[in-house]
Amino acid sequence: MVKIIQTSGRRKTAIARATLQAGTGVVRFNNQVIDFIEPKLLRLKLQEPLFFAKKVADKLNISIKTHGGGYLGQIEAARLAMARGLVVYDKKLEKTFLDYDRHLLVADIRRKEQRKPNDSKARAKRQKSYR
Repeated sequence: MVKIIQTSGRRKTAIARATLQAGTGVVRFNNQVIDFIEPKLLRLKLQEPLFFAKKVADKLNISIKTHGGGYLGQIEAARLAMARGLVVYDKKLEKTFLDYDRHLLVADIRRKEQRKPNDSKARAKRQKSYR
């Protein structure tokens, strides 16, 4: 029986779907091998869950597809989806991930505040100037 794990992650308007299945440790991000992702800083951010789950990740092929948002939002959504999938595969990783960075498993729910009617900015109320 081939065990396939599918998880998702969101960050702002970016959505990532991760598929984990038994394999040789190949990680792909939008059909591109993870080693070729530029800039290097984003690649390292995406690889963070793999550093903590090296033994588990070497036995899995991970494919991540993202859409929406910008580069950083997509990377953070993919990181969240990958970490959630690794935890489903091996429950022992949950404490490690939470101790390192809570955002590996818990989504950041902050969004852009909506613009108010008859105003150019997203602000609760205009300040008055009585001078």
